[in-house]
Amino acid sequence: MLHNLHISNVVLIQSLDLDFNAGLCALTGETGAGKSILLDSLSLAMGARSEARLVRKGTDTATVTATFDVTNNTPLISQLHEQGIDVSQDPQNMIIRRSVKSDGKSKAWLNDQPISIGLLKSIAPYLVEYHGQFETHGLRDPERHAAMLDAYAQIEGDKEVLRDYWREWRKAERTLKHAEKQAEEAKAEEEYLRACLEDLDKLAPEQGEEDTLTEMRQRLKNKEEIISALSGAQKYLTSDKGADNALVQTTRALDRAQDKIGEVVETMMEQLDNALENVRDVTHTIDGLIADITDEDISQEALDDRLYALRSEARKHGCMVDDLANKREEISEKISLIEHQEDTLSELNRNVANLKKSYIDQAEKIRAIRVKFGEQLDTLIMEELKPLKLDKARFVTQIAPLDEKEWSAEGTDRIQFLVATNPGAEPGPLGKIASGGEMARFMLALKVVLAEVGDANTLVFDEVDAGIGGATADAVGERLARLAEHKQIMVVTHAPQVAAKASHHWIVAKGGDKDVTTNVIPLTEKHARQEEIARMLAGAEITSEARAAANKLLEGRAA
Repeated sequence: MLHNLHISNVVLIQSLDLDFNAGLCALTGETGAGKSILLDSLSLAMGARSEARLVRKGTDTATVTATFDVTNNTPLISQLHEQGIDVSQDPQNMIIRRSVKSDGKSKAWLNDQPISIGLLKSIAPYLVEYHGQFETHGLRDPERHAAMLDAYAQIEGDKEVLRDYWREWRKAERTLKHAEKQAEEAKAEEEYLRACLEDLDKLAPEQGEEDTLTEMRQRLKNKEEIISALSGAQKYLTSDKGADNALVQTTRALDRAQDKIGEVVETMMEQLDNALENVRDVTHTIDGLIADITDEDISQEALDDRLYALRSEARKHGCMVDDLANKREEISEKISLIEHQEDTLSELNRNVANLKKSYIDQAEKIRAIRVKFGEQLDTLIMEELKPLKLDKARFVTQIAPLDEKEWSAEGTDRIQFLVATNPGAEPGPLGKIASGGEMARFMLALKVVLAEVGDANTLVFDEVDAGIGGATADAVGERLARLAEHKQIMVVTHAPQVAAKASHHWIVAKGGDKDVTTNVIPLTEKHARQEEIARMLAGAEITSEARAAANKLLEGRAA
């Protein structure tokens, strides 16, 4: 709900601070007094296009500040939270400020935090709805009609189930198409794949084989040199003058003199035993290496051929030699897909068909609900139209099936509000059939029926009573008052019957001689309201009859 609007240097307004209340708020005043400036200012705060003409002559910057209570506006709070803006600390005072320079450039802030004009426009529908003779929020747009009907029918839960089926169905279709494409590609290269698999099976590559073969190749290449080095080392360890014999002789010599040398001999004897054991371990390893190299029955040529075959196969498949085993499994799986593709594709097709059926069943359930509530909506709106001088009009909620290619997550229906304003005429789109005044009254009737539908808690009606009077204007006022039981309603009106129904009343007037300004005066006293409504009834010269009629209108509101 809007509870304060501060305007500075906007056209004829030098500085204006307005506090608004819940209920029906009426703005009246003579033509040209500046009522449209107030609406332009509010629109500017809601992201409307900034124009240099809005800046008061002689000043550099026009500023509008709107303060809202968004305590129960969960969708708005959630959207702002997604943008990293937290208004939950003080939701009763969410402040939007918009400034326009004399060159037309503008900036916007939310709770003193700079925001983009795009973000401002995106949150505006959660705050204010504007309805005028030629600007009826959502009524000209058939895409909005479905949202209005569905909100009235309260089927968001059913629609969320439908959206889930839609997403799963589309996902299953994408999976099927991908599998069909893979199967088609695999079948086209089946002969090649089978030849590759045969080659890999013959080659039988093993993990780490390339490193092993490279090591063996290097060893064979230096076979004579390696054997010579190992044999020489073996000689130094095992000959009569070798390390083994020297350690044995040393041990014996110390053993013979052990009782004469003392306890230190035991330590030396232990160290010699360890050294002898290590020498014999090395000797054993050398013996094994010499035996391995001597016994290797693979030739240098055979090793080279094997390495060449492995590396050639890896190049063919664009992988490393160690990945050939995995490549073999990959090819085997592709061949398996070809061999079992009918079963796989059949299963995927069944899944798609089942999900499509679930989607259609849910869509038909939603259509039945829409038809039921559409008929209910038509009946209620027709009842509202009679007192609004549209008693010969017809309002029809058309629910027509869409072609399958037009189905969406929102359903399989095309929903459109149609009207006929003349008896016997076929209903047609609102924007083509209804005049501006009729459109505004259709919207008023729709809004009264859908009183609790919609996110915005502030609705602005601009001269929806234009061209009507008497009982019809009284009916408009009555419906605005009923709507104000659920929403904050701001109405700019020239109809005294409408103004008299308001809970709160302001008069917009021009002031000043040389420097003309627009002032907005709250009419808090009954006498002041009586005078303004009498002026609206009588014109420039207020008569006693006009005052009496005004008093009667006000008493009727109180009753």
